[in-house]
Amino acid sequence: MIAMGGPRFQMPKKISIMHALSSMVLFPRTMREDIFHDRGGPRGGLRAAAGCLSVWLLAALLSLFPPPGELARGAESVPIGSLAAPVARLNLSEAVALFLKQNLDLLIAKYGIEYSKGQQITAKLFPNPVLQLGTQSSWTQGNSLARSGEIQTQVQQLFELAGKRGYRIESAGFGTQSAEANFEDAVRLFGFTIKDTYYRVLVAQRRLALAEENRDRFARILDVNTIRFKKGYIAEVDLIRIRLQVVDFQSQVIEAIQEGESARGDLRQLLRLSPVVKLELTTEMDYRRVDPDMGKLRTVALEVRPDIRGRRATLSQREADLKLAKAYRYPDVTIGAGFAVQGPRGPDNPQMGIVTLGVPVPLFNRNQGGIVQAEVGLQSAQADLDRTVNQVENQVEVAYRNLLQSRRLVEAYLAGVLDDARSTFTIVERAYERGGATILDLLDAARTSRTIQQNFIEALFSYQHNLFQLESSVGQEIAS
Repeated sequence: MIAMGGPRFQMPKKISIMHALSSMVLFPRTMREDIFHDRGGPRGGLRAAAGCLSVWLLAALLSLFPPPGELARGAESVPIGSLAAPVARLNLSEAVALFLKQNLDLLIAKYGIEYSKGQQITAKLFPNPVLQLGTQSSWTQGNSLARSGEIQTQVQQLFELAGKRGYRIESAGFGTQSAEANFEDAVRLFGFTIKDTYYRVLVAQRRLALAEENRDRFARILDVNTIRFKKGYIAEVDLIRIRLQVVDFQSQVIEAIQEGESARGDLRQLLRLSPVVKLELTTEMDYRRVDPDMGKLRTVALEVRPDIRGRRATLSQREADLKLAKAYRYPDVTIGAGFAVQGPRGPDNPQMGIVTLGVPVPLFNRNQGGIVQAEVGLQSAQADLDRTVNQVENQVEVAYRNLLQSRRLVEAYLAGVLDDARSTFTIVERAYERGGATILDLLDAARTSRTIQQNFIEALFSYQHNLFQLESSVGQEIAS
């Protein structure tokens, strides 16, 4: 859902300049009167007129601008959010749907289906008939085209034998199935990419929130200890250490911002959105336990994976191509029919019917090379299918094991490690404020807490990544 932010922009009212123009029109007459009525004569009048000119010009220029209060009111009338960039608020499902609708790579893959359907239409067509027109005549013994000529008209049709047309239709049908499976496989692969990129943005947001929390927390510690240093309660080296830690947390904030911008740029490219669009992701990166059945996953993957279905369709297409190549050993028949119209002197009867039959003699070319090529293509398709099946089985196995390990790590953090790291930092901070801990203890607790929380974010993202990888390996979503 994409919404344009901000109300309509309103320009402040224009300032009338009629008063300034009227003042400038009245100026020549006033100046002329001042020149001739000044006590110092014309020369003194000129000096007085020059001063008067300056005053009138200043008044005219000032009248072109509104009073300060009106400028303030005009500025207040411009809404703050009137120039806001468009905002795209998307959950994960909406992002995937928008991706499937607008991604150019998927559109290109979809064109392959239409191309295969065109080949399927071509395979169903019959050969076109051939129309022949001819003439013959004798030019000896006083004959001519008008006296002894003949005009022939004939139509010939090629009839394909040995099931060639049926094999072509069968091969083109399997080609369309293979193209459709390839498109579904592209959706599977790009679907994993869009989900993974979506969660990379969420990870960057979590890292940014953690870095800002640590920076703000140590900024408050720095403010308190600056006062303590001025009163002589702590050493300067302790203050420097705190200041350096604040700078370190600020650098982490900047790195998280850069990482987030990079991930959002990748997501906008996948969704085919403009760079000015601001992304707001509404799906939370929460832990959802999944415990799939490995045996069932293998069976489902071998049945529904689109790349395996595509390889099987290609194998069937190569089998049909081999049948077609063997059928080309048998010649096709061309049958023709027509009539001939002759002149009054022959050369034969005035009207004659014509029937022809043409059959190539397969003396040399019996499509030996085409049969060999079709057999090699069939063997290659079978090997490609076997390789794909092996890859799918290993991908499912590896993704399943990685999911189990990442799930174990996330649950270990949620079992108390994450809370322990946070509470330890809080305890040491309070002890430091009361003088029961040193600055080194505080810094060590801060680094430990930050490391544990960052590792938890990484573990949570790794778990979600492995879950998406397993779903992509199986070819369908996995319910919890």
